[in-house]
Amino acid sequence: MIQLFELTKSFGDRVLLDHVTWQITARERVGLCGPNGAGKTTLLKMMAGLEEPDSGSVLKPNAATVGYLPQDGLTHSGHTVFEEAASAFGDLLAMKAEMHSLEEKLADPSVPDSEHEAILIRYSDLQDRFRLGDGYAIELKTATVLQGLGFTKEDFERRTETFSGGWQMRIALAKLLLRQPTLLLLDEPTNHLDLEARNWLEEYLNGYPNAVILVSHDRFFLDAVVTRIADLSLRTITDYVGNYSAYLVAHEARIDQMRKAKREQDEEVARIKMFIDRFRYQATKASQVQSRIKMLEKVVPIEVPPERKKIHFNFPVCEKSGRTVLELKHVRKAYGSLVVFRDLNLHIERGDRIALVGHNGAGKSTLMRMLSGEEMPDSGERVEGHNLVMQYFAQDEATRMDPKPTVHDTLSSGSPVHMVPMIRNILGGFLFSGDDIYKRVGVLSGGERTRLAVARMLLRPSNTLLLDEPTNHLDLDSKDVLLDALVDYGGTLIFVSHDRYFVERLATKVIEVGNGGVVVYPGTYREFLWHKEHPDGEVSAPRTSSPRPAAKAEPAKPKAQKPEPAAAAPAAQQPNREERKRLDAEARKRSKAEQARKAEVERLEGRIAETEAAIRALEVRMAAPGFYDDRAAAQQAADEHQSLMWKVNELMQRWEDLQSDPDLAAASDR
Repeated sequence: MIQLFELTKSFGDRVLLDHVTWQITARERVGLCGPNGAGKTTLLKMMAGLEEPDSGSVLKPNAATVGYLPQDGLTHSGHTVFEEAASAFGDLLAMKAEMHSLEEKLADPSVPDSEHEAILIRYSDLQDRFRLGDGYAIELKTATVLQGLGFTKEDFERRTETFSGGWQMRIALAKLLLRQPTLLLLDEPTNHLDLEARNWLEEYLNGYPNAVILVSHDRFFLDAVVTRIADLSLRTITDYVGNYSAYLVAHEARIDQMRKAKREQDEEVARIKMFIDRFRYQATKASQVQSRIKMLEKVVPIEVPPERKKIHFNFPVCEKSGRTVLELKHVRKAYGSLVVFRDLNLHIERGDRIALVGHNGAGKSTLMRMLSGEEMPDSGERVEGHNLVMQYFAQDEATRMDPKPTVHDTLSSGSPVHMVPMIRNILGGFLFSGDDIYKRVGVLSGGERTRLAVARMLLRPSNTLLLDEPTNHLDLDSKDVLLDALVDYGGTLIFVSHDRYFVERLATKVIEVGNGGVVVYPGTYREFLWHKEHPDGEVSAPRTSSPRPAAKAEPAKPKAQKPEPAAAAPAAQQPNREERKRLDAEARKRSKAEQARKAEVERLEGRIAETEAAIRALEVRMAAPGFYDDRAAAQQAADEHQSLMWKVNELMQRWEDLQSDPDLAAASDR
């Protein structure tokens, strides 16, 4: 399919590729990996013919076609989305236009009979070629790919220039997939895709009929798609058969062997040099010394990739929040005529690890801003829990940073004193080394700023984290640093990420955002996908709200709720008048019980808050200097503190019981 022969490429005195020979065959799916700056993007550009090598050549068959998707920078204008995507079938569309022209000529009585036969022959030839090229499926193929990448049918008729940069890249990707080049080169194709679009692209590439080479920092995506890893490091390419997980094991074993061989070589060279230095001036050893000098000249030093430190980091300790962390009650949010949320109810408890999922534009970032308090709802209420210490990492966090301080100063400012010694280690984990730490933030690239913003977040204490796309622009090693820290994080975590591996490792609850509301799915992302694939499975339907009663009737997502028996019954089995009366009475009874339950829960929450306030006030008194001088008063305060602690535990137990058993609402708390 394509072969690199003695390929060399350098920029100044920095050599990226040194006489590399490598090839890929038809239908292979290869993941191109390597450290940042190794030359992965440069190699893709040379294979696409956009850059020339210093020496060597890129060989491919004359009939081969190459399609290249860069990381960003592509824009489209002048057409609708559907027209732009369908332009991938340029030859077939030209045939279609010529066929229409010939049809008009055939219907024209003024065309001489002598030309009529030639037109028919040409039309028949075009029709056969159009059919063999599957031209009659152009519209179906185009719509399938566009919808798979997240475009709605309404988007098909929108002008391409009205879309943002991320959607522009989706349009470019759609055109490439529809064109089906014999070699598809994709540089970070998942950067601008949500989880649903990524899952669709995985399936599409697994069935792609031609060769694919892709660069990606999404470990799950690589595992699902590639059959071979090409590791670009030390100015050459090394192949590993299997997916990314298999590559990690084999690569580590190979590097260990190289380090061992390097140590043995260094020891042998040291012994030879010691012999030479010892006997250099002894005539009886002259021949042996000369022999060893020649041996040293023939030694080819073994080069080993620099060992990157494995950084394991824990967040600074922070006081725990209350059981209820955040709550949204009957929230509505709209931008002009676009209603993002209507009557939204959401309850978040301490220890939740929530992944927000949904297609682009569903409202995930809007929900994050409302939870963080950066944006207020149009109506409804946002309630913060007790002792909430929150950090919010926005999508545009990189642009919010002060450009004047240095990288090191940005991290040291606002960090606890005991965390300052960790700053250099953290910076190294996010690719800031040497003099990089003295650069001013204003001169950093967008990716560098994002990495710095993530590092800053790790150094600040909090008990609740809201992270909106924190893994954008992070390489795989930097993601591992962040992921390991978040796995051990003891607080509440709410995040948006399009990295499937990241979501799989962290989420214990998934909230699907869309259609003006949310649906809560307890469990991992894998279990969430199972629920989506088996909506009528034997397990009970996922909850459509938090445990709070007010969120149980979520009108925005009726499909996630079990239908009422009357609504599910066929027309021939509709209940009679007496049955309807009985059902209405039961419904009123359930409604009354629900109201009683809600009132009881609110009363309990008030008493819990009052008791906790009394405990805090008592603890302040007990911590005052000289408090224990009066032993009798101190003992009385200690007994009162213990009594209050028992009381709050009983109230909390009562509150939990009401969540699991609504029938308890009829009984009052004594």
